[in-house]
Amino acid sequence: MVKEKRIVRVAKKGKPIRQVAAVPFRLDSHGNVEVMLITSTTTNRFIVPKGWPMKGVSAKKTAVTEAWEEAGVVGEALKEPLGVYAYWKRLSGHFVRVTVKVYLLSVVDVEPDWNESSHRQRAWLSPADAAALIDEPQLASLVRSMTQARVP
Repeated sequence: MVKEKRIVRVAKKGKPIRQVAAVPFRLDSHGNVEVMLITSTTTNRFIVPKGWPMKGVSAKKTAVTEAWEEAGVVGEALKEPLGVYAYWKRLSGHFVRVTVKVYLLSVVDVEPDWNESSHRQRAWLSPADAAALIDEPQLASLVRSMTQARVP
């Protein structure tokens, strides 16, 4: 609740609200890209791991941490962000506009049990199928754009 009040205060001052996200990906046995989506803890919508910036930690490293905490995946974030999207975050009495910097995360390990495994489900999907399940249009567009040519 304290963090929520701070977010609302910042938004009311007209300052941007920012988050960082990871899109975990891997190549299947045929060399096709698969992305991992997770369910949100409150609405069970399909999303990507994301969170608030961490003081003294780079955005890229924050994306890696969020992927571990929320999806139980270990990997390396690519150097350049995939892109940015914006969405309306629902708080208890407000909605605030949040801008999210998105990093691709090349997955090297998937843990069967992780911090939030009792609260979330995860699924490996083609970029097209994942995009169809994502409610945020800008994020869906970023995920849809992922092809073998764009993912090293």
